[in-house]
Amino acid sequence: MKFHSYETGEFFDEMFYPGGAVRPEAKTLFDRIQGLGEGDLAERQKGAERALVRMGITFNVYGGDEGDERIFPFDLVPRIVSAQEWERLERGLQQRIRALNLFLDDIYHEQKIVRDRVVPRELIASAAGYRPACMGLDPPGAVWCHITGTDLVRGKDGVIYVLEDNLRCPSGVSYVIENRTIMKETFPQVFSGLPIRAVDDYAGRLLTMLEEVAPADRANPEVAVLTPGIYNSAYFEHSFLAREMGVELVEGRDLTVAGGGVHMRTSKGLQRVDVIYRRIDDDFLDPNVFRSDSMLGVPGLMEAYRSGRVTLVNAPGTGVADDKAIYAYVPEIVKYYLAEEPIIPNVPTYLCQRDSDRRYVLDNIAKLVVKPANESGGYGLLIGPHASAAELEEFKRRVETNPRNYIAQPTLALSRVPTLIADRFEGRHVDLRPYILYGKEIYVLPGGLTRVALRKGSLVVNSSQGGGSKDTWVLAR
Repeated sequence: MKFHSYETGEFFDEMFYPGGAVRPEAKTLFDRIQGLGEGDLAERQKGAERALVRMGITFNVYGGDEGDERIFPFDLVPRIVSAQEWERLERGLQQRIRALNLFLDDIYHEQKIVRDRVVPRELIASAAGYRPACMGLDPPGAVWCHITGTDLVRGKDGVIYVLEDNLRCPSGVSYVIENRTIMKETFPQVFSGLPIRAVDDYAGRLLTMLEEVAPADRANPEVAVLTPGIYNSAYFEHSFLAREMGVELVEGRDLTVAGGGVHMRTSKGLQRVDVIYRRIDDDFLDPNVFRSDSMLGVPGLMEAYRSGRVTLVNAPGTGVADDKAIYAYVPEIVKYYLAEEPIIPNVPTYLCQRDSDRRYVLDNIAKLVVKPANESGGYGLLIGPHASAAELEEFKRRVETNPRNYIAQPTLALSRVPTLIADRFEGRHVDLRPYILYGKEIYVLPGGLTRVALRKGSLVVNSSQGGGSKDTWVLAR
């Protein structure tokens, strides 16, 4: 299989220049693929798919039949990021999460940024992720978001933008690690001669960070991963990370608050838990504070957290910074707290709550992507150029009815990567979700999850919408 028929089209291609020349960072990979025998790569792709089944790398799809579990599609042609480009992205991600943590700590304490009229008070108060019950909380080291997944996209202009921030319970890092394992198994020779930065130490770094943020009086902290259970869409990841870290995977019914601390039930009796990496939403954490009908959480958990007897990772309340309307203010947030210009720009964004922005969106909706402020997974959005007249009218109605809940952005021509489709290479659109750990220091996992829209022409990369993933190779200098 060769690249001779591959067309970059009008999009930025991560492997080729517009004229067809190979980008320097991809030259070794290109040569290795060109040197394969006929049908060899297709056979290796099938081997990778068999490995996915064997390893049980799956996700659950909401809205389908109960237990609608699918293998997460994987494409064997990796995305390659040069060392120089990654160094800039790494600095930009560290800058962004540092500023967002300062923002969260301020919002739940003095709210200086609101008093200084940088971010409107009503925008904070109306954010679905804002939790008044978290006012005055003091997470260890004033770090609210310890684990972040920031979605990046590259436009037709070659510029990489932040598309959105995920500061609550970001998922997908298990696929980063397993994708690398599959690549090494099915395509080992392509790694020789390439200085590809490792990702398989993530679980160790995650455990170290979790132990760093434990209550100060706990010398050998006990860590647990809190999952909603087997029907959650990311349950594979919950169990994978708990296993890789060598810690307990628990559900709310396994935990109890006693003597001011949190304990898990074991065959030997109650055992103290010091750090909970929670993979359930704020609303379900503690029925005494949030949703009283929650069967997933632990009564009394928030009081134990507030008193410093346990650390929750991420802290509750971080969802206010996930809000897509707040996202539009992140450049100002960076400047306000750090007195720096943002290293990675936002995608230009229109806030439908603003009268002038709303008028522009309604007049130009056929050219824009319209997103609800708090949905995820590619649900609830409108891609104007691909929408029907009826869909455009319906979204106009939604925006006019609830303008606070919608933003709009230009339709970006996302960059593409060669992808194996049947027996040939075709360009498919991609994004990139790097993962950031924030304990005593900020660590960015080299690369992250490259999600690929496997449907021809699609711009939606989410697995629930027919997307898959690729291994991401960050080259060392």
